[in-house]
Amino acid sequence: MLTLKGKLNLRSLVTALVASEVIVRTEAERAFSQGNGATFQKLHPLLQVVQLQLELRNQPGKYLNAHQLAKWLAEQVGMDYFHIDPLKIDATVMTQVMSYEFALKQGLLAVAQTPNEVIIATNEPFITGWESTVEQVTRKSVKKVIASAEDVERYRLEFYRLAKSVSGAAKQDAQKNRVGNLEQLLQIGNLQSPDANDEGVVNIVDWLLQYAFDQRASDIHIEPRREQVFVRFRIDGILHSVYDIPYLVGLAVISRIKILGRMNVAEKRRPQDGRLKTQSPEGSEIELRLSTLPTAFGEKLVMRIFDPEVLLKPFEALGLVDDVLTQWTTLTSGRHGIVLVTGPTGSGKTTTLYSTLKQLAKPEVNVCTIEDPIEMIEPAFNQMQVQSNLDLNFSDGVRALLRQDPDIIMVGETRDLETASMAIQAALTGHLVLTTLHTNDAPAAITRLLDLGVPAYLIRSCLLGVMAQRLVRTLCPHCKTPVTTDEADWNTLTQPMVLEKPGITYQACGCLECRNTGYLGRMGLYEIFSLTDGLEQDVVDQLDIKVLRQHAIKQGMKTLRIAGADQVALGNTSIEEVMRVTPDHDR
Repeated sequence: MLTLKGKLNLRSLVTALVASEVIVRTEAERAFSQGNGATFQKLHPLLQVVQLQLELRNQPGKYLNAHQLAKWLAEQVGMDYFHIDPLKIDATVMTQVMSYEFALKQGLLAVAQTPNEVIIATNEPFITGWESTVEQVTRKSVKKVIASAEDVERYRLEFYRLAKSVSGAAKQDAQKNRVGNLEQLLQIGNLQSPDANDEGVVNIVDWLLQYAFDQRASDIHIEPRREQVFVRFRIDGILHSVYDIPYLVGLAVISRIKILGRMNVAEKRRPQDGRLKTQSPEGSEIELRLSTLPTAFGEKLVMRIFDPEVLLKPFEALGLVDDVLTQWTTLTSGRHGIVLVTGPTGSGKTTTLYSTLKQLAKPEVNVCTIEDPIEMIEPAFNQMQVQSNLDLNFSDGVRALLRQDPDIIMVGETRDLETASMAIQAALTGHLVLTTLHTNDAPAAITRLLDLGVPAYLIRSCLLGVMAQRLVRTLCPHCKTPVTTDEADWNTLTQPMVLEKPGITYQACGCLECRNTGYLGRMGLYEIFSLTDGLEQDVVDQLDIKVLRQHAIKQGMKTLRIAGADQVALGNTSIEEVMRVTPDHDR
């Protein structure tokens, strides 16, 4: 245990790290002898230790980081370690516990509270003079915890800045609302929300976007309710509540984003689409697709985040490997015909199509797309957007593209018979057409085309194949736990095929790295149905989908669940996760 009293300092910390056998003595000597500038001297001693990059005694080549240092300090002083997860902290409530100036001076951050207790993360475990002040103000007992000094410094600044922006914007809204009807009348004809460019609202939007990038969110949901506006992030396919904004401030935030996306701010009765390009904290460009929807309490806004770097990833990075990659490459290397990609919204269809087109877009090939909307701008393609207000739909777009001497055409979605007929015409006249459908699995795409009114003989003559896909969460490598494979669960997963049961599989456990979900990141599962000569005879106007699926499996098609079982056997995901995202054809 440390015997320090008072404020921490660099020398005592490094000496204690050597005594605890966390670092070797030579690292301590380097730390003491190294000259440091004025900026370094202004840092808190815990941050100074991290910045020195002291090599760990038991892990050569690895350096002591802020979280490891915090855990060590918590153990030394007999306090709990607290991992700050910003998604689980109500910044509005926590910043009301104490002022920013008080928190900064004492090195504190309120991180949680119960009816009788407030939990405070501190960088100075031996300084206690502030505790009575906080207890008197909150009328609750104080529990001190140790958190990463980097997190305390970062989130103290972010939380208080956000709370100040929300409070300032709410106060301005309240003042404007008290002016009365005359002031409201003076605003008629102004297409810009009067609150959308307030400094507080601008800061909230900036924080929201940077926060989403930092948390690996794929979608941002801003949802008005009766008294508040909820903000949620979709991370690894699961929605997480992030922040509750006062109602009027939330509407101003939505208006601000609509302005940035060049959408009609005055129009709130109809759904709108827009797009926005910005930068991640690392400086890389990121595109966002915006979509609004009128609801009972105002416009709901969803921002889908697209990372252009996805286009540069090889197929292997998307999970397209081995036999699946070979089959997909064979399908998409055809000179003419239709290739379908199916799956629900958010299953990665757009990423697969863009990555494929990126591979196919050679200088000698003309690649054209018709999309609604254009998901990501790519210079290698000729991209056209559906514009319903100009009577330019998918079928009209394909008809126009056919006069543009294309080699490859990508149709964003086949929704009706007219679009399907134009896509088939393009395929029959010597073009490769890639498009999407919404079906549960690959063979069901045949049923969907028949339902649209496409004759079976046309399907047989032009369809090359179908790929169905899902995104499955991957187990967190930091905490996944090996378990003996349950035979009943394995057999349920692999039906109707018989696969050898692995002796060991893994299950989700949960740790700080994965926010106690047990999963970190996602990967693709793929099911490829090739319309071979042996399957063409099953494609008839009165199709029996079960017979077609059975014949496809006999000819080597791996179902989505079998693809998932392969990943379970490799230890990449769990049986429960695969069962959650893949279709059950026995129901």
